[in-house]
Amino acid sequence: MADRDPLSQVDRLIADCKKRIARQREVVASAFQEGGDTEVLVSMLRAFEASLRAFEKHRQLIFDRQKKPGR
Repeated sequence: MADRDPLSQVDRLIADCKKRIARQREVVASAFQEGGDTEVLVSMLRAFEASLRAFEKHRQLIFDRQKKPGR
C-alpha cells in the first residue's frame, strides 16, 4: 500500500473486507435459492467475518496508540 499511515491502511482493509462479505452473502443466497451446497460458501463467509473483526480490533489498537500522550 502506498499510504504509510497505519490507520488509513487498516481502514481500507476494513472497507474491502465489508465489500467481500456483502458479495459473499449474495453468493450464499444465490446458491441457497438454487438448491446448491452452501457449506463451503458459508464457511468462507464466516472466515471473512472473522477477518473483519480482527481488522476492527487492530484498528482500535492503532487508534489507541495514536491517542497516547507523547505521540
